[in-house]
Amino acid sequence: MSKGDVARAPGQRGPTLAEPEYVQLLTPEGERVDHPEYTVDFTDDEYRGLYRDLVIVRRLDAEATALQRQGELGIWASLLGQEAAQVGSGHALRPQDMAFPTYREHGVLYCRGIDPIMPLGLFRGVDQGGWDPNEFKFNMYTIVIGAQTLHATGYAWGIAKDGKVGSPDGEAVIAYFGDGASSQGDVNEAFVWASVFNAPVVFFCQNNQYAISEPLERQTRVPLYQRAAGFGFPGLRVDGNDVLACYAVTRAAIDHARQGQGPTLIEAYTYRMGAHTTSDDPTRYRIASEVEAWQAKDPVTRVRAFLDRNGLADADFFADVEADATKQAVHLRERVLAMPDPEPLTLFDHAYAEGSPEVDEERERFAAYLASFEGSDHR
Repeated sequence: MSKGDVARAPGQRGPTLAEPEYVQLLTPEGERVDHPEYTVDFTDDEYRGLYRDLVIVRRLDAEATALQRQGELGIWASLLGQEAAQVGSGHALRPQDMAFPTYREHGVLYCRGIDPIMPLGLFRGVDQGGWDPNEFKFNMYTIVIGAQTLHATGYAWGIAKDGKVGSPDGEAVIAYFGDGASSQGDVNEAFVWASVFNAPVVFFCQNNQYAISEPLERQTRVPLYQRAAGFGFPGLRVDGNDVLACYAVTRAAIDHARQGQGPTLIEAYTYRMGAHTTSDDPTRYRIASEVEAWQAKDPVTRVRAFLDRNGLADADFFADVEADATKQAVHLRERVLAMPDPEPLTLFDHAYAEGSPEVDEERERFAAYLASFEGSDHR
């Protein structure tokens, strides 16, 4: 267990919040530490696998950011700095568990076995996501801030009503959201409902310190995880840059839920190293020294330090991981550039499963509009 830091760096505007202790199993220097309630028991290959996933997820995310900067994506929400929270919690889920993401959970998506091209189609405007939520147990990205917590709670209540909880083989649900979303009515309504109906759901808040440009103290006067007590269920804080702790805490909470013991709020205390999205300029609202302080807690370099410290990997392994990540990133870029532009009329194809006379009429009118440009230079 390690003492957290103040929420803001020196020189900031506004007050600081002293942070209480959080669950930590791996220090920023790569040293394993014990915790009385949480631990992990990974093989050497599994430790190396976690590192590989962290590196690949970061590299694919960087490629997506570059693609947006080059005009190939409309927008991109980077996960830079939050890899441990996502890879740790993503691997903690069992195959039958259902995840409800925001628009930034690219690392969880990767852990669920979904082709990383899928969210890029969404942000390129080619499709609406494209994966099957039932097949991968990973719902579609949700752009409306906090709405997915209600979806997750309803789904969790449904599987409870279906008798799919109450045993080690039962199902459970996890809902991802950020510190800014914690101020939304939808999130608080989800807390009320989940508590009252004992829904098997884990609320996983990635507290990356900023709701776009608004710092944490604009969202709360107490640590976020303490809000759970007011709704009647447990909450805890974990070092969000520690992949081992994120795994251990999430696995315990999700198993707690599947056994029919109700919801848990996890606050993963982390940091958004880049912009909120590619339309944001974080230099306008935070200072360089704050970013530098968090760089010393980098989630990827601490796992590398752990592998080095314990003799679990050598230079050839690290070089192989980098080469693999680069190869996957190049392949991702090639596939994005090869995506065909959708036909405009496909906009109407999946509005209603059984069709709609109103939509059919709109399609005909839009088709006539498009046809009016035929033979001209206007496309």
